[in-house]
Amino acid sequence: MKHLTFSLLFLLVAGTTILAQSASQYNTQKGVAINGYDPVSYFQSNPQPGNKSIAHTYKGVRYQFSSQGNKDRFVANPEKYIPAYGGWCAYAMGATGEKVEVNPKTYKILNGKLYLFYNKYLNNTLDSWNEDEKNLKLNADKNWAKFKG
Repeated sequence: MKHLTFSLLFLLVAGTTILAQSASQYNTQKGVAINGYDPVSYFQSNPQPGNKSIAHTYKGVRYQFSSQGNKDRFVANPEKYIPAYGGWCAYAMGATGEKVEVNPKTYKILNGKLYLFYNKYLNNTLDSWNEDEKNLKLNADKNWAKFKG
């Protein structure tokens, strides 16, 4: 019985640690992903701010949705909608391996995956990404793997 109790306690602590690590890797502001934008709305070609009252937490990260229908779509298949590289700037992840904030209105859907980009002060990194997408994506994938451990 003592061994079973220890095993259950270990699984509980390990599971909590994994969720915390996952959530801490993610780009959140004020405790919400994508600056509060609805991840499903990107796939409808119309990024929309989410509503605080229509939210869902997945792997320790809170997402907001513009409609109950979008929340339902997300809950049914969250991996389809979550942004690449934890929601950090895809260009920066590929160019330097750094976590850089994004403009939630600057994005690209590539092979069914959402990529977000920094766009501020006349610096739209989506333009730079498009110039060398293949190499930047390969580098970003490698760099992100280091953050995920």
